[in-house]
Amino acid sequence: MSGVGLIGAIIIGLLAGWIAEKIMNRSHGLLTNLIVGLVGALLGGFLAGMLGLAYDGWLPSLIISTIGAVLLLAIVGALRRRA
Repeated sequence: MSGVGLIGAIIIGLLAGWIAEKIMNRSHGLLTNLIVGLVGALLGGFLAGMLGLAYDGWLPSLIISTIGAVLLLAIVGALRRRA
């Protein structure tokens, strides 16, 4: 999430977590949305780097973070079903 700063990263993390929560039809609190969004941003950024995708700014960071957060929720959901 280059170019957005620390406060911007937190806001994007909250939004990404909330959007992922709605996409995956889950119900979490504000703190969980923040954690899911920030971890999703790391996952999405890692995957974007692996695919050679460059992004900079608010909207691309939000999109990448949301994709990562959705993937994170899908992985956690799959692991919970197995256990």
